[in-house]
Amino acid sequence: MVSKLLLAVQENYQQAWVELGNCDKTKQLGEFYYRVREGIGFNKTPEVYGAFPTDPYSHTPKQAGAQQPGMTGQVKEEVITRFGELGITVTDGEIQITPNLLSEKEFLTEPVAFEYFDLQGKANRIDVNVGSLAFTLCQVPFVYTLSEEQHDVSLTVELTNGPTIEKVSNMIPENLSKHIFDRSGQVKAVYVTIPAEKLVI
Repeated sequence: MVSKLLLAVQENYQQAWVELGNCDKTKQLGEFYYRVREGIGFNKTPEVYGAFPTDPYSHTPKQAGAQQPGMTGQVKEEVITRFGELGITVTDGEIQITPNLLSEKEFLTEPVAFEYFDLQGKANRIDVNVGSLAFTLCQVPFVYTLSEEQHDVSLTVELTNGPTIEKVSNMIPENLSKHIFDRSGQVKAVYVTIPAEKLVI
């Protein structure tokens, strides 16, 4: 139920952002969102939670009542809200990146090697610098980097065989988005520069 509430608060935050912009009400919804998020299991120790907080299963033993009902649904809702935090939406077939609910605390304070598996199942790694974070979407690595100087979101799409495409925009064009969704292997990585002023949390 807490995950359902988290998703509902996020949806209201996103609607307020579109309709009202970065006003006091929108900021308050962002604060409420993170207060709800603190109540979810993955933020708790097994001792406090009473079980392993990230165990994605749902079962009811025959000798007892429901022990951890709805865990699979909770995982689904938390995947949805996580991509919402990262600002990933799809509009008319284009990937849009608007991470206004993402916390600045999530960006690295020391460099790390981000490890992931590519479309051929091969282990790969990308060096991720301070002030950045990384994740994959359809097994394509995305690297976000904060900028104090830049005022607009910009994208660099690295192709496997072809030129690097740079855009001052938060939208990945439909043809490139389709390559990502189709897992065609044409897009090697996406690098996004985000103005620090765009983050409200």
